[in-house]
Formats: sequence, C-alpha cells, structure tokens
Amino acid sequence: MEMTKKDEYDFKKAIEEIKDLKGRGTELISLYVPPDRSISDVTSYLNEEMSESSNIKSKSTRKHVQAALRSIMSKLKYLDKPPEKGMVFFVGHVSASGDKTEMVSKTLEPPREIETFTYRCDSEFYVEPLKEMIGEREKYGLIVLDRSEATIGILRGNRVETLQHLQSMVPSKHTKGGFSQQRFERRIEIAAQEYFKRLADKANGLLLEEEVDGLLVGGPGRTKDDFIDGGFLHHELENKIIDTFNTGYTDEYGLKELMENAKETLSELEVMKEKKLINKLMEEIKNPNGGMASYGEEEVMRALRMGAVETLLVSEGINKQKVKVGCPDCSYEEDMTVEGKLRKKELSCPNCDSELETSDKKDIIELLYEMAEEVGSEVKLISSESEEGELLKNAFGGVAALLRYRIN
Repeated sequence: MEMTKKDEYDFKKAIEEIKDLKGRGTELISLYVPPDRSISDVTSYLNEEMSESSNIKSKSTRKHVQAALRSIMSKLKYLDKPPEKGMVFFVGHVSASGDKTEMVSKTLEPPREIETFTYRCDSEFYVEPLKEMIGEREKYGLIVLDRSEATIGILRGNRVETLQHLQSMVPSKHTKGGFSQQRFERRIEIAAQEYFKRLADKANGLLLEEEVDGLLVGGPGRTKDDFIDGGFLHHELENKIIDTFNTGYTDEYGLKELMENAKETLSELEVMKEKKLINKLMEEIKNPNGGMASYGEEEVMRALRMGAVETLLVSEGINKQKVKVGCPDCSYEEDMTVEGKLRKKELSCPNCDSELETSDKKDIIELLYEMAEEVGSEVKLISSESEEGELLKNAFGGVAALLRYRIN
C-alpha cells in the first residue's frame, strides 16, 4: 500500500528523531533486513557478531553492544519471516542527562523494499537508506542511448530502477563488399529509424504506464537529439521531456550517470514548483476583491474545518506543538500553540499562578496533515531554505492555504 502524505511525514519525523540520537562509543546497532533474508540467517549473523563483540576492549561498550544484540535476537524469535518490504532495527544505549545512558529500541517497516542486508555498529544510527526512500514522490523516466544500445529506467526519489535494455542491431559505419558507400549509409539510416521506433514503443509502454512526471534523456553525441527530434515518442512523453544530458555510458550505469548529471536541474525544478505556489499565494492575498487564500495558523485551521482548502502550504521550518493546558486548582483551560520544546515550568495559570497541567500534545504539522486528509486537501511541505520558503515561514507563520472558494 502506498504511503499517504501523513504516513510520509510521520516516517520522516521518526527518522529525524533517530538521527539525532548519539552513543558514547561505537555501540549503536543499525540492522537492515531484506524481505528475502531468512530469520535463521539473520540470527546466525548476529550470533557471530556477539562472538566478535567479546574482543571489544571497553567494558562499557562491550556490555552495551551485547545488550543491543540480545534485544534484536529476542524480537526475531517471534517472527517466521521478515515483513513484505523488510524491516529495520535501531538498538543501543544513547547519551542521556549527565553521565547516564539509556537503552533505545526502535523497529521500522520501510515504505519501499530493502534490497541489501546491512549491519552497522557506530556512535550514531545509520538512516541514509531510509532518508532516500522518502525523497520526492515524483517519478522521472530515464532513457540513455547511442547507435548500439539503449536502456530505459525510472528515477524514484534517489533510486534508479532499470526497466529495459535493448541492442540496436544498427550496422557500424564501415563498408561491406558489394555495397556502394551511399547504399550502405542508406541501409544504416533505415536500421537506425527502425531501432528508434522499437525503443520508442518500449519507452511509451513502460513510462506511460508508470505515469512519470518528467523525462530525462542522455547519451553521447547527437543520437539522443536525433531520437527526440524524430518524433518517435508518444506526444504525452514528448511533452514531459525536461532536458537532455551527455553521458559516457548507455547501459545501467548510464542511467545512474544521467541521474547524477540531472540532479541540479531536478533540484531547480522543485524550487520552481515551490516558487509558483508561493507566487500564486501572494497574488491571491493581494487581490483587492478578496482572494482565494488564507494564512496564519488559526485562519487556516478554520478554513480546513470548513473544507475550503484546496492546497495547504506548510513550512518545513516550523517547530510547534498544539497543547491543551488546564489548572489543577481552578477551572482555567486553554488550547495553545507552543514554539519548540514544551517547558512545563514556564506555564502558569493566569488566574491563580499555579503550574498548569498539559494534555493532548500534538505536533502542529502532524495535526495539519490530519485535518487536510479529512477534507481531501493537498498538502505541500515547503523548504525553508529558499527565498519563498523563508517568506512563508517569517511572514505567514509557516502556514498558508490556497482555497477552493472564498470565505469570510
């Protein structure tokens, strides 16, 4: 099942929390288990690591590593096989207050299939493979080609998948006995046209079915341009061509080379999407007749409750919690938004000065996602690093909305 935007945010938040945890030594274990790895194989591997850990010189580190290994193996006892997409364990003793440490044990099921068994023992948890899984939801088609071969693939986040590899069967440019130079060149061009048609048919079938958001084409020399200019691709794919790039390879490695060469272009493309959204927001806000926009936490939440929000814009940079507070000594109650971490000692009752009790704490972005999902509003998480992202965060409190209809 595909992750919802709310699932994606929760997963990203969990990863960020794990990433911030640090150990005193190399005693934090990260274990990635693919779905096709048997539990008995994983247990055998961990038993070997347990044996190796007896050589660790530091008594404290040795003790913590062995405790983490035992913790993971105790969980594996209850499994017949890994989940459909695999699983990830993060276990170890992390730094706590003063000189103390505390044991953490987190198990995650990833949004995409784990391909490689990975075991790491370090002073921090290894989260990079999971971060790649929650990259942009956009999918980009990839084609690399020259006169001898072509490869079709797809880019999901930072992950390249090969879909099809084709050999061209186009003769190389040297004369054969009995053929004039002109006749042989005509034969080459006919074979090249047939090759381009065959490649286009494969690309049309594979990439239209995937509903890619854009197409990148690469390869050495002019062959890629001849292919594009020849009108072989379906018009829907042709309209999605973002750019062409020079690559030295046209096999599976060529797809990865194409992705690397296109990174800056794709990054700029994402910035432009955000720029368009913020510019549209500003146009609606400036509309003298009352635009189709709302901004500020309370106003946007009111619009969400009314079902009036088409697109919710939320800054990645906001760090707020919505919390219910109440006084144990009088009837005072309030729903309030707190910036950063909640410090209970700073909350005192305005009526009797007693320390307020808190309940129903909720991350503000998580709450906004839930509200948007209930009314079918699209959510766009805007980077706070761009000029437009800074404007959303600083001028509008990090929350704004484009509306389906005007509200008072």
